[in-house]
Amino acid sequence: MSILINKNTRVIVQGITGKTGAFHAEMSQAYAFGKQCYVGGVTPKKGGTTFLDMPVFNNVAEAKAQTGANVSVIYVPPPFAAAAIDEAVDAGMEMVICITEGIPVRDMIRTRHKMQGKKTILLGPNCPGIITSDEIKIGIMPGHIFKKGPIGVVSKSGTLTYEAAGQLGALGVGTSTVVGVGGDPVNGLKHIDVLKMFNDDPQTEAVIMVGEIGGNDEETAAEWVKANMKKPVVGFIAGATAPEGKRMGHAGAIISGGKGTAQEKIAVMEACGIMVARNPGEMAKTLMAAWKK
Repeated sequence: MSILINKNTRVIVQGITGKTGAFHAEMSQAYAFGKQCYVGGVTPKKGGTTFLDMPVFNNVAEAKAQTGANVSVIYVPPPFAAAAIDEAVDAGMEMVICITEGIPVRDMIRTRHKMQGKKTILLGPNCPGIITSDEIKIGIMPGHIFKKGPIGVVSKSGTLTYEAAGQLGALGVGTSTVVGVGGDPVNGLKHIDVLKMFNDDPQTEAVIMVGEIGGNDEETAAEWVKANMKKPVVGFIAGATAPEGKRMGHAGAIISGGKGTAQEKIAVMEACGIMVARNPGEMAKTLMAAWKK
């Protein structure tokens, strides 16, 4: 098993003919079962054409009807990305993965409101995507560093997502599914959502959780881990050395009212039984120590 996606997932790419969408769609096709998993693209007014050996459609509903796709990945420019999410949700996609960075917060508030009561799972925006190792990747992750194994990874930071997987590979340990949730203040899946899935996944034996300063997602997840998690979880908090009130890459990584500091998050995580690495180079070693226990 895996969580969220596998080799049977069928993907369409919104914004496939743009520079970014084209590049990453081609890279994703080249990874593992990508050729069979990627079945089409969407670019308004270009329906009926072919791109990267896939049919292009004018809208998501048409693409879903013609290809049987159940997941959409979005590489649409920021002013139009929230509307692209809306379109995919309205078409009944099971999951929407939005890679786009810089979507106005007001747009995402409207989109999340529209999604209430809908079954579509949203990952992102402003995230690196998701990969089930040796099966399928959806997003901008460098596929060559991900090898099949028993460790799940959930991370707000794109770069540290790759770092964690690379460290595990260097130790001869692979990953089951790696999920980059992104750090925007208004987004889809949170740490706690992904941890619940890993807890139920027999293929995942331990988890690395990477957070950032700002907000309380990590604390909420840690409390759930303490009460429910059957598998070891280790953590790392990016931005531990950032001055208070300063952003750390993501729009959501900002300390407010003294809350959301790295020290506060680390204290809560450790109180909940999560071993926390103090520098990013020790994530995999910390995981191995917890896993052996």
